[in-house]
Amino acid sequence: MASILDVHDVTVAYHHRPVLWDIDLTLTQPCVAGIVGPNGAGKSTLIKAILGLVPLASGQVQILGEPVSRQRRRIGYVPQRESVDWDFPVSVLDVVLMGTYGRLGWFRRPGSRERDQARRSLARVGLEGLEDRQIGHLSGGQQQRTFLARALVQEADIYFMDEPMAGVDAATEATIFSLLRELGEQGKTVLVVHHDLRTVTQYFDYLILLNTRLVAHGPTATTFTPAHLRTTYGGRLAVLDEAAEAVSAGERTP
Repeated sequence: MASILDVHDVTVAYHHRPVLWDIDLTLTQPCVAGIVGPNGAGKSTLIKAILGLVPLASGQVQILGEPVSRQRRRIGYVPQRESVDWDFPVSVLDVVLMGTYGRLGWFRRPGSRERDQARRSLARVGLEGLEDRQIGHLSGGQQQRTFLARALVQEADIYFMDEPMAGVDAATEATIFSLLRELGEQGKTVLVVHHDLRTVTQYFDYLILLNTRLVAHGPTATTFTPAHLRTTYGGRLAVLDEAAEAVSAGERTP
């Protein structure tokens, strides 16, 4: 059976400077995985490299046994909010309907079935009643929920989320966490760039530790350790103190 994700010998360089180096990563079972590391570690670049959004200096990527270009319909993507043009004149419903384009093809327009699916996805993220609002008039948390709804309406097999919880309110973070758990229970695979070490053990059953190179990956219970974190963060005391507290909290969780 083909792996869900197979990243082999991937290197990415910007202006001849490697930001990812010799990444080898294989996922064979569905999981909700956190991608964790310091600023500048290449976390967002890893997602973009997997999705073909940045060129590879070397290596190859397969999703579900095929090149990414053949699996677009099976992939959902939630980008960083900072990468989106929020002044673009589209409504919340328009954005979510974009998630249906992959299965409709170039020449079919979304119909009543797709609109009903989009509204159900908006209801799942708590945005019912905001379908006609221009995306730039939403709060930061509402904007993030809009892109979550777009990913959900794709009904993908593997999801990539780039810091979906950065700068959002507590209610939105709770909504995102609930969706992560729901997708995991449905047997989906979700990879999430994440920065808050205190919630790693709560949110993720699998962990990818990254600092230009792949430091470690595996089940959170055996990968989220002080030794791995020390290697990942290079001995930064404040971060390691926070990590130690998070590890201890995880050990106390029933």
